[in-house]
This record gives sequence, structure tokens and C-alpha cells, in this order.
Amino acid sequence: MRDPTGRIGGAAGRGSAPTEVRPTAGGSGHAVPMHAPPPTAGGGPTIVYTDGSCLGNPGPGGWAWAIDGGLSDSGGESHTTNQRMEVSAVIEALRALSGPVHIVSDSTYVVNCFRQRWHEGWKRRGWKNSQGKPVANRDLWEALFALALDPARTVTFQWVKGHSGDRMNDVVDALATAAAARQDPTGPPPDPGLGQGRLLP
Repeated sequence: MRDPTGRIGGAAGRGSAPTEVRPTAGGSGHAVPMHAPPPTAGGGPTIVYTDGSCLGNPGPGGWAWAIDGGLSDSGGESHTTNQRMEVSAVIEALRALSGPVHIVSDSTYVVNCFRQRWHEGWKRRGWKNSQGKPVANRDLWEALFALALDPARTVTFQWVKGHSGDRMNDVVDALATAAAARQDPTGPPPDPGLGQGRLLP
């Protein structure tokens, strides 16, 4: 996760079709376009890791989501913020997946909005925060609330510490960072295989 401040207007960019990693003879993952999978066996939620990245704040940014051993996707914007990419990652995951979903994110900005019910106060105050200022990134929050608070499905959130050795958090961090790098024509190219729907070993 990068510096979590600032905002900019406009919707987040859509990535390519979600992909699934399938093992090859050499043991490496191979990205194969797939449709969204059903919930995990036994009726439990699909566990999805999400992350956002911004090279400068504002600057080129990327979002990513991934299921361990399953689908992943990433995309970005040429001029955005880390906060917008964090929210966009969850939006894109929920748009792509059906059924109950459990989001794992290193963004307190995203997780606390739901676990501490910030959204209830925002709406009650007419989209003002506790300091009486307009809520930043309202366009994305409204899109996310329509998906995450849909009474027809269950969406839950869990915080994970970034850069703490959690393998899947490291995966989506790498995917989001690579997606951000692809938005910057002046920067070095991203590492091969990253940000293309490929999960790391």
C-alpha cells in the first residue's frame, strides 16, 4: 500500500477480464481467462484480497484483487490517488464475483468504513465527515455501498497489516504496483508477469 491521502475526480479504470492461475508442467502459474467462480465449497464466502497503489499522490495508480489459487484482476488510472485505488479494488472485485464475499485489505480507509460504520454517519450528515467537511471520493463510495451493502448478498471485511509477510497481501500489492507502473509512460516497465492476472508462487 502506498501513501493514503488525497483525491481526484473520475472513475477508476477497468482492468482486463479476470484470470485464473492454472499450474503448468514447470510448476508456474498460467493466466487463463475465466468467468467468476461460485462461492467456496460448503457455502462459505469467497475470500478476496484487494490492494491499491499510487506512484506519487496524486499520480499514476493501480488497483488489484486476487483469490488464492483462483481469479485475479488489476487495472489503473494515469492520475489518481492511493485512496481511490484502494476503494476501486474492492469495487472491481465485487463487480466480478457473485455470492457472499470476504474482503481482506490492508487499507484501514476501506475496512474501517464498514467495520466502524462510517458510512452511516456520512449519510446521516448529508455526506459530510465528522469534521463537517464533504466526504472525499464520494463517487466511488456510492458505487461501493451499492455493492457491499446490497441486502441480497453478504460482504464482510478484514484488515491485514501491509508488508507483514502475508503472501496474498504481497501478491495484490505487487499486482497493484505493476498496474500503476503501466500507467506511467515515463517510468520503467513493470516486472514481467506482474499486473497481468498472474499470481505469484
